[in-house]
Amino acid sequence: MQRNDRPVTVPRLKAKYVKEVVPALTKEFSYKNVMQVPKVEKVVLNVGLGEAIQNIKLLEAAQKELGIVTGQKAVITKAKKSIAAFKLRKDMPIGCKVTLRGRMMYEFLDRFINLALPRVRDFKGVPGKSFDGRGNYALGIKEQFIFPEIEYDKVEVVHGMDIIICTTAKTNKEGKALLQHMGMPFRK
Repeated sequence: MQRNDRPVTVPRLKAKYVKEVVPALTKEFSYKNVMQVPKVEKVVLNVGLGEAIQNIKLLEAAQKELGIVTGQKAVITKAKKSIAAFKLRKDMPIGCKVTLRGRMMYEFLDRFINLALPRVRDFKGVPGKSFDGRGNYALGIKEQFIFPEIEYDKVEVVHGMDIIICTTAKTNKEGKALLQHMGMPFRK
C-alpha cells in the first residue's frame, strides 16, 4: 500500500498483535473466529489540574506536554458542575485529555510499555487489579517525566496523568491476557 509515494509501515506493536497475540489468545480462550479475539480499541490520556483554577498557564503547559507525548493535540476539559468548596464554577477549564486510536495508539502503547514504564523509580510492574469488569484497564502515573520526550528543564509544574486502555474484551481475564501478550509488565 502506497501513500504519496511512500511505503506505509505497520507499527511494531500492531505487527506483534497480528503475528503473536492473535494466535496465542485464540489457543488460550479457544475462539472459533479471529474476530472474537479482543483488541485494543483506544487509549485515553487524561490530566486533571485543580491548580489551573488560579493559573491558566499551567493548563496550557500540560496541554502542550500531552501533545508532545502523544503526537496529537490535547483537548481542554471543563468542570461539569460548580463546587463552592473548591472555588470551581461550571464550564471552568480544569484539565486536558487525548484519545488515541489506530496507528498513533499502537505507537504510543509501544513507547509507553518499552520506554516509559521501565523509567519509573523502583518499578516492579503495574498492578493487575485495575480492570473495570469489562476488560478495560486504567493506570495512574505520578509524574510526566517517565516519558523521554519531556524535557526536565522546561516543565512548569509536576503533574500526573491517568491512562485508560479500552479493549474489546468481554471479561477482565481476557483483557489482562491481551495486555500481557502485548508486553504489559504486570506485577507477579
